[in-house]
Amino acid sequence: MLSSRTWRFLVVLSCAIARFANPADATDTEPRQLAVFFAKSPARSTAAAISFLEPAGVLHAEQASAEPFGLPTEKVLDGPILSRWLELEKRLREENDILASCDEDMSSCPRAAKLFLSLISEVSADRGLPRIGILNRAINTAIRPTSDLAQWGVPDRWSTPLETLSTGRGDCEDYAIAKYVALIRSGLLREDVRLVLVREDLSNQDHAVVAARFNDEWIILDNRRLALARDISLRGTSPLFVLDHTGVRRFLHD
Repeated sequence: MLSSRTWRFLVVLSCAIARFANPADATDTEPRQLAVFFAKSPARSTAAAISFLEPAGVLHAEQASAEPFGLPTEKVLDGPILSRWLELEKRLREENDILASCDEDMSSCPRAAKLFLSLISEVSADRGLPRIGILNRAINTAIRPTSDLAQWGVPDRWSTPLETLSTGRGDCEDYAIAKYVALIRSGLLREDVRLVLVREDLSNQDHAVVAARFNDEWIILDNRRLALARDISLRGTSPLFVLDHTGVRRFLHD
């Protein structure tokens, strides 16, 4: 089992490699990535000096928004997205009972549950952005990208974290659902975590990410990137729906 300090080092290293290996991504889709530089002093082992890398001349006039992407929303009262989310929440509650049993007796804990809890325990000593970054990388590397059609024989299926980790495969929704649950179980307030469905404008493909609120800003966790990014830094992306413990809301665009 890797130590928390080792995980932190790997996160920073992988983010740096990703940026230099994919310069187009770094300049086009992630122009304002979050760089996390972990302190070397033992006295600051659980803290991080955080630097937001910005293009020259960029000033932050944007204020904190109640929702990611700074857009208003309206509550969704019916439809397939709401039905799917409510059904998933029921399965997540059942899965939470399994995790609670594992907390009491790890000897009878399913393998996938042990793996999920170990991923969370790796960040138990971290706070704020380090916790978010380490969980993002840990889940990204624990799951192999696989379409629902290839894995389940259906066009779209939302899996719980234990279902995903039992096979080690999943698509973007499965990554996002696992991160959503892991962030809350690791200590983030549920009011500060969202599952967000977006549309990639260029490919016209739907995609799922997680947004976590940190220092009054929304940070995006994406299975296609090891680096974290602000919501306002994402280009060519149209937010569609935001999902959390209160239900489903639709983004309103001008």
